[in-house]
Amino acid sequence: MSTNNILDVPAGNPNVRRVTWPTLANGDAGQIIGPDFALWSDRSIQITGIFGTSGTIVFEGSNDGVNFYTLNAPQGTALQFTSATLRQVLEAALYVRPRVTAGDVTTNLAVTLMLRLPTQRLG
Repeated sequence: MSTNNILDVPAGNPNVRRVTWPTLANGDAGQIIGPDFALWSDRSIQITGIFGTSGTIVFEGSNDGVNFYTLNAPQGTALQFTSATLRQVLEAALYVRPRVTAGDVTTNLAVTLMLRLPTQRLG
C-alpha cells in the first residue's frame, strides 16, 4: 500500500520544504516524491512512532522512479531504522520514498523529511 505525503513550507521560509508521511504500517511504502529531490542541497529524515516487534523502515531513492535502493547517511551507513532517529541523507536521487520492511500490527511510523535549497551568495 502506498500512503500519501504532506508537503508544506515551515515558518514561511521559501528555501525550505517539509514532507511528511504521517502513518506508515508494516508493508507500507510512502508516496514517491520527485523528480526534483536532487535540487535540494540539504536533506534530513526523521523517524518517530511505534516500531512494534522487529519494526524496520528504510529510506529509498531512484533515478528512474521504478527501481528503488536504500540510501545512505554521509558516514556510508544505510538509512535503515529500527528506532526513532534523525539522519542526514547523502545521495541526491531524483525520486525518494520511505518503506516499512518489517514490523507487526502495532507498527505505526511517521517520517518527516526536511529539504533546503542551496544558499546563494551575491558576488
